Amino acid sequence: MPRPADPAGGAVYDLDRAHVFHSWSAQRALDPMVVSRAEGSYLWDSEGTRYLDFSSQLVYTNIGHQHPKVVQAIKDQADLLCTIAPAHATESRSRAAQLISERAPAGMNKVFFTNGGADAVEHAVRMARLHTGRHKLLAQYRGYHGGTETTLNLTGDPRRWSVDRGASGVVRFFGPFLYRSEFHATTEAEECQRALAYLEQLIRFEGPETFAALVIETVAGTAGVIPPPPGYLAGVRAICDRYGIVLIADEVMVGFGRTGRWFAVDHFDVTPDLMTFAKGVNSGYVPLGGVVISDAIAATFDDRVYPGGLTYSGHPLACAAAVATMTAMAEERIVENAAAIGETVLGPGLAELARRHPSIGEVRGLGAFWALDLVTDRDTREPLSPYGTANEAISRTVASARADGLLVFTNMHRIHVAPPLTITAAEAKEGLAVLDVALDVADSYTSAGARS
Repeated sequence: MPRPADPAGGAVYDLDRAHVFHSWSAQRALDPMVVSRAEGSYLWDSEGTRYLDFSSQLVYTNIGHQHPKVVQAIKDQADLLCTIAPAHATESRSRAAQLISERAPAGMNKVFFTNGGADAVEHAVRMARLHTGRHKLLAQYRGYHGGTETTLNLTGDPRRWSVDRGASGVVRFFGPFLYRSEFHATTEAEECQRALAYLEQLIRFEGPETFAALVIETVAGTAGVIPPPPGYLAGVRAICDRYGIVLIADEVMVGFGRTGRWFAVDHFDVTPDLMTFAKGVNSGYVPLGGVVISDAIAATFDDRVYPGGLTYSGHPLACAAAVATMTAMAEERIVENAAAIGETVLGPGLAELARRHPSIGEVRGLGAFWALDLVTDRDTREPLSPYGTANEAISRTVASARADGLLVFTNMHRIHVAPPLTITAAEAKEGLAVLDVALDVADSYTSAGARS
């Protein structure tokens, strides 16, 4: 978009381009939108244009923008105690840990706080390695775990390629994904059984006694919103138990209501050994992440020093925001709203778009977490944009949505629909209507569009 014409927005833009180094970007090509304010499901640019946020930014504003109870909690905490070293006990951290533990699966009663999701995974891996005395890790190709050295090596998508040195002892595997099956399966049951058999064979060939942990997103997020088939996570749990491998569930993106449950593992009746979180725990109002630790692994460090920590672990402002977020989500039934919106509006609405738009190969999702797998041809399932890229077809489709006031999350050939969990049915339908128009652009790049 062009540089803002208003003086204040233009000044912010110029300062950004002069001094800010952006993540995941070639700096010269950047053209950031200047955001002036946000509220609920919407945000406004510096010139007053309103946008419906169908991305929750980077899938984290679960409670919506500027929720008054969370904003007030941060203000109240700032008046009382802005910061303190993590060796001390504070009310906000103690209460946040209690509320998280109460929502986690049974037998997970300790919480180690970090500043975000990547360092949460880093520490979960460290705990698993120390607990088992092993080093190697298992991680899916279709998975994302963070931008630090260890977590980027765990990641299975192309962002790791330029910095992947294979130094972290990671062995990657294909998880189940029937739409693009690596196992020549024709049913969910076949895909599940073959994926589990392959995983166990891989572990046997690599040496079961060498693996400290298997790290898996409960529902793969950035890689395409891929819910596992029934029985898969339970099968993974059984394999890990068989070989003494720690199961780490990465719930950074899907935790705290995103899939219509407090944690995505609740859909699958599986208890991990370690569970990482961030994003939705306080909607990113103040950076916060952490690891929920099983009682067995926590006991490893009862009399043994855990060699890890962070200056801002359990920061009072962040934890106060987390307490207010979880309290408001419970009182206002926000998790239940996410489930209902997915079942009654987003799921059916996206399915209807798929019936009308040949560019949609598959619709996948749970709660307020969905993806459109865009293709050039439904029969061949060729992605609309080649693997690892976002081409003109995707960029023009997204530009159309943005021009009509809708912000979406995209990755390669997919559009992800992940609005705040507070979204109303009317707002969700508004977003779907804009998507309907934008997908006409994607359709023009399909084989069906070429024939018409």
